[in-house]
Amino acid sequence: MKNIISKVILGSFIVGAAGMASAQKIDAKAKKILDDITANYNSKKNSYFKFSFGSGLNGKVTKTEPGIYYAAGEKYKLKIMDTEQIFDGNKIYNINADDMEVTIAKPNGSSTMFSPINYLTTYRNDYNVTYNGKKMVNGVNTDFIKLTPVKANGIQFVYLFVDSAKKQMVKLEQHGNNKDVAVIAIKEYKENQELDPNMFVFDKNKFKNYVVTEL
Repeated sequence: MKNIISKVILGSFIVGAAGMASAQKIDAKAKKILDDITANYNSKKNSYFKFSFGSGLNGKVTKTEPGIYYAAGEKYKLKIMDTEQIFDGNKIYNINADDMEVTIAKPNGSSTMFSPINYLTTYRNDYNVTYNGKKMVNGVNTDFIKLTPVKANGIQFVYLFVDSAKKQMVKLEQHGNNKDVAVIAIKEYKENQELDPNMFVFDKNKFKNYVVTEL
């Protein structure tokens, strides 16, 4: 489970080169849905998701763990199991409590950081997008959208299930070429909360006994 989290959730996803954009195909209906949801999230002061993270092989989820995600603008905090990731707008801090390790890195132009809604922006340049109709997910009649990479990036396809009426993400599934599967199902959503001013600040004094590596 930890390996899948590191590889699928806390690692950076390599995205297709801009030069491939000319070969991209985006369904107009799917684009309208995704753009509406993106605009809705961007209009909020901050957002909070409580979700379950499922992982497995051969397209089947064999284990699930709870997770939480806070975001305000570009900044975010993500927690799954004993792993936490903070992006303070400048650097990404991966904190592993079990191994007592912290890895610090700057995002770069050839990668995109994880969030439960990261595909709402990366689809614009990196994926072919198709609308696949309606599908019931956790009691919600969702719009089912499929993303297929324009250029090989280790991902076979991504399924997005969205509540168009509320303009919110309900579930996403990422299927890898190596048969890994990662699923995020959003259980609770809140917005415009009063957050701790230090929510997205990495306090090195709390990790004095950790091995800290800055890339």
